[in-house]
Amino acid sequence: MKNIKNFFRIFFPLIIGGIVGVIIKNHIDYSLVEKPPFSPPKLAFPIAWSILYLLIGISYYLYRKNNNDKQTIKIYYIGLFFNALWSIIFFVLKLRLTSIFWIIALLLLTIVLFINYKKQNKISAYLLIPYILWLTYATYINIGVYILN
Repeated sequence: MKNIKNFFRIFFPLIIGGIVGVIIKNHIDYSLVEKPPFSPPKLAFPIAWSILYLLIGISYYLYRKNNNDKQTIKIYYIGLFFNALWSIIFFVLKLRLTSIFWIIALLLLTIVLFINYKKQNKISAYLLIPYILWLTYATYINIGVYILN
């Protein structure tokens, strides 16, 4: 049973990301919209997100090995919810302005998660740094797409 829990903790973000990918795949218009300078090619996204989801899962797994703070756990799952819904808001619903506020909320949740993790497990916190950097970059792209389109 413990191995199933550990597997779930590590791979849950990747599974959610995969499900969202299936939901949005026929709605992705990234190649059709004007993008701000320094936007990555479309191919970069599935690679980056696969790595990030794995880091998010490992980070959570390491945190949960010795910690059971309900507020931190709640922030983690709320963050995953915000992450999953951002793609639907941006690509499926095409609510670009709403998606800016949504991704900023996600970034703030992730920073709070980083701070909470750092108090208990520095490695868990540091594994979130690439995610925070990518969310910052994605916020820039999201704002650019909104302004340019």
